[in-house]
Amino acid sequence: MNAPITKEEQSAIIAQAHELARPFVSSEDCCAASVGSVIKSATGKTHTGVCVEFECGIGFCAEHSAVAEMLKARESRIAVVVAVNDQGQVLPPCGRCREMMWQLDPANVDALVVLGSDSVVPLGELLPHR
Repeated sequence: MNAPITKEEQSAIIAQAHELARPFVSSEDCCAASVGSVIKSATGKTHTGVCVEFECGIGFCAEHSAVAEMLKARESRIAVVVAVNDQGQVLPPCGRCREMMWQLDPANVDALVVLGSDSVVPLGELLPHR
């Protein structure tokens, strides 16, 4: 089980993810970074990512790119994760992201998911039948 997160840590990780959420349109077919994500690994390292959306329908969530950065560092255990849009709204991970984080490392069932300034739950509470 991961250690609880303080209100100060919660506010800091939300602010860090919000700073990443700076929408960028690279072409008429691609926009990125309307959502930013921060993952704190079990070792305490920070990994970040942004979403990417393409007109053809493919793309990926901000959590996906943060996980990819985490994997480049040869890490898979998530302590805390958050995603925030460019308006500052904390977003819960979609079903695809929830499953990805669990499959990445089953111990991530205990990863703390920040759902707002006053709400943090273990990933397992967001997964059906895990």
